[in-house]
Amino acid sequence: MFESLHNVITTLSDFLYQPFIVPLFLVAAGLFLSIRMGFPQIRLFVETLRVLNEKPVQGSGISSFGALMVSTASRVGTGNIVGVSSAICMGGPGAVFWMWLIAVIGSASAFVESTLAQIYKREDLVTGHSYGGPSYYIQTALGQRWLGIIFSVFILLTYLVGYNLLASYNVQTSFSGYSFYSETKTPIIVGAGLAILFALCVFGGAKKLTKITSYLVPIMSITYIIVAIAVIVFNFTNIPSMFMTIFKDAFSFEAGAGGFAGSCIMYGIKRGLYSNEAGMGSAPNASASASVSHPVKQGLVQSLSVFIDTIVICSATALMCLSTSVTPSSENSGIPYVQASLHSVFGELGPVFITVAILLFGFTTLIGNYYYTEGCLRFIMNRRPGKTVMTVFRIIASIIVFAGALASAGFAWDSADLCQALMVVVNIPCILILSPIAIKALKNYTEQRKQGKEPVYYAKECGVNQDTDFWNRLE
Repeated sequence: MFESLHNVITTLSDFLYQPFIVPLFLVAAGLFLSIRMGFPQIRLFVETLRVLNEKPVQGSGISSFGALMVSTASRVGTGNIVGVSSAICMGGPGAVFWMWLIAVIGSASAFVESTLAQIYKREDLVTGHSYGGPSYYIQTALGQRWLGIIFSVFILLTYLVGYNLLASYNVQTSFSGYSFYSETKTPIIVGAGLAILFALCVFGGAKKLTKITSYLVPIMSITYIIVAIAVIVFNFTNIPSMFMTIFKDAFSFEAGAGGFAGSCIMYGIKRGLYSNEAGMGSAPNASASASVSHPVKQGLVQSLSVFIDTIVICSATALMCLSTSVTPSSENSGIPYVQASLHSVFGELGPVFITVAILLFGFTTLIGNYYYTEGCLRFIMNRRPGKTVMTVFRIIASIIVFAGALASAGFAWDSADLCQALMVVVNIPCILILSPIAIKALKNYTEQRKQGKEPVYYAKECGVNQDTDFWNRLE
């Protein structure tokens, strides 16, 4: 039965990753939006850093930085280490170039989806905070609640099942290179430990999740980058040839000889999407929680999250590994390739550091992933879930974390690939249809900044005729 399910997942995933479906959706949409808006992800980079330091408009609300850390907690995770390594080992060094490309143009999609999430966010009458995401702008702006429900189901499948299965699996495999590792006992021990810690956090509530990730994400990211830089500097004589290999392989015939599904382009797109999530419609769920004076502010902040994830952290892994003399291959794909690269410089301490990094990255990924799912459950039920429902939901989420440690590599990766593809084929067409609303908001923002004002958004002035919980107020 398990093998039959895996075969179905693989078949559907292979179909969705044909060149004319998910790859075309991502590249075409990102390129169109980047050109249409004048590449705001680059043009307004300094403005983005300014916005990042702002305090929430509501004193008790979540700041732009807090929302950024939640979305980054999901983006920055095991995919930045294991995903990048797998892309290089299976698709070739050229996959790194395609990850970069997807990140740059995908930032525009991230900007639009997060801006839309802010415009159509809802107010929680109990807490006074905001919530929302693609399901809400699909329902309100497009008037298609049924499609919003389908998208919410896809998010639940992706983050509660696909991504958390994979994150848990990656954490337990980080111990596979040690002598104490047991194929029968270690996965159970690691899975149980992760599930218990995960349960302790999710039963603490969303506010606690934000606080935890706000501390852990910057610390683990900076430490990892410093170590990566040290490895690259140690192998500085290999840097020129390393970049030549990346760009040469990105456009080589041999890279795609095994068919498009096995090419460096496809691995770059798959692992780039798994890592930065641009255009999937996941980060907008965190974006909607931020308390800001103008939706564009959170759009800019979330485009920065894509930059942090791929251009900075994924590049750190890729350049660190490729600068060493360790040869990537399908046999050492994943954690072994990264551990071998660090071992070549730091000896036995290298693999230990990667294990610790995977533990931290993986744990914050589990928390960040879960953050998205509560809002989707709320949308599907069309009300705030009761205490009993949430208790059962959190227990199920914890059990899935445990199960992930026991899953096979193929099932974990294929499940994640399929689920994220389903999100893309729904979200990308929706944000393209609604992009004029985000573009008007961007124009309104830049005009106010040119006048020396702190931008404030009013929905009616920007052509939004639907009722919104926040932006129709003149206050």
